[in-house]
Amino acid sequence: MNRSWFDETPERRGSGCMKWDEAPDPDVIPLWVADMDFKTAPNVIRALEKRVEHGVFGYTLLDDSYYHSLTEWFASRHDYFFERDAVIAVPGVVPAISAIIKALSPEGSGVIVQTPVYNCFFSSIRNNGCKVVEAPLQRVDHEDGTFSYLMDFEALEKAASREDVHLMLLCNPHNPAGRLWRRDELEKVAVICRKNNVIVVSDEIHCELTQPGDEYYPYGKIDDKAIICLSPSKAFNTAGLQIANIITPSDDIKEKIDRAVNINEVCDVNPFGPVALKAAYSEDGYEWLCALREYLWANYDLLSGRFRDELPQCPVGRLEATYLPWVDVRALDISAEEIENRLLKEAKVWVNCSEMYGDQGYIRINIATSRSRLEEGLNRLIDWLKKELNGK
Repeated sequence: MNRSWFDETPERRGSGCMKWDEAPDPDVIPLWVADMDFKTAPNVIRALEKRVEHGVFGYTLLDDSYYHSLTEWFASRHDYFFERDAVIAVPGVVPAISAIIKALSPEGSGVIVQTPVYNCFFSSIRNNGCKVVEAPLQRVDHEDGTFSYLMDFEALEKAASREDVHLMLLCNPHNPAGRLWRRDELEKVAVICRKNNVIVVSDEIHCELTQPGDEYYPYGKIDDKAIICLSPSKAFNTAGLQIANIITPSDDIKEKIDRAVNINEVCDVNPFGPVALKAAYSEDGYEWLCALREYLWANYDLLSGRFRDELPQCPVGRLEATYLPWVDVRALDISAEEIENRLLKEAKVWVNCSEMYGDQGYIRINIATSRSRLEEGLNRLIDWLKKELNGK
């Protein structure tokens, strides 16, 4: 592994970076929004540099090479096959989800989510005049002091059987629970949703970010009626280049979603997103991605070890995918929102509180940064938590 790819992170403060420049104090270490501090893969940078040299950045047409890169990557890496005619390209997964809800879930109807879950699921549902229907995950505590989550299939069955429910938003892998859903779990979801005529929309934006040695299982391999949302943006740190893809199950569904994409005016992509995707979905991109996963899990081992040894009152969730560990801070007996605010103000470290994901008593920590910066952030975070706990 080339550690210099990840140990040597560029200065992001002052670059118009949301993660860094929204911090109210220049001393803050931001470990919040799902945005890595690493440069993207070197071959992606080279491809973008070549595109910049062209000098003209007009309206963008997706050519055969784009669809080949996309379909070949998922076929060869994940044994997931789909045709280019099933693809709708959009600027991002969130706009995709919003358009899908507009297309397929009538105003006033319910959309299932498995809480705690990605906060934009809630806003996309409500902004389209629909209702959030929760089928909460079940926490499972382990003997080693960690915890994880299982799907509550009884709760899912109850939610799916409602007459007003037409869609389910699945997070595969799950953010923020960190679960890499197994095939048998996904098959149970498919059985329940088929029986109740509920269409599953699977957000698979974190699909490449799995623990080394583990691979995610595409939901589209199980359910040919599902709609899948994909993007290289999380794995290759290219969110600002705004490229994502909706994989649709039929011409009829595609036509409805395509219409909603146009109504929402998210039908155009910029000239750089397709270039980055093609470079990312390559052998060079895969080599970089494998190194990234090793580095991220070494960071996770650092975080989980520090909490286990120094702060066992705050268990760390098992991280199977994503770079966003989920930490139980209920021992402090104050809201996670207050913890987030006070950590930002008093410890100069920024994390996310669980309230935004539909739960209480947890914080989400972004470990996709250099080892040295993570160590300093953990020093501040753990010291503050210890003082609060000792002062009770």
